[in-house]
Amino acid sequence: MSTVEPLRTKEEVEEIVVITRLELYNRGLPCGPRAIGAKMDDDSVRPLPCISTIARILTRRGLTHARTGMYDGDTAESALA
Repeated sequence: MSTVEPLRTKEEVEEIVVITRLELYNRGLPCGPRAIGAKMDDDSVRPLPCISTIARILTRRGLTHARTGMYDGDTAESALA
């Protein structure tokens, strides 16, 4: 018998995406949206965001193209460009 995990808020899911991305990156593993989605699915995160939602979260947080976050001088607008 499997246990049912509680549903998380959008904010909690977004934080899990960020934490999962950094965890995979720090281990030298693939850390793109598909890899993050697969890891979150393995960890039974519900609701599981779609790949495009994960990609938007990564862009909004400045976690794309081997970046580990926002750098000095970055603005929210430049992160979305």
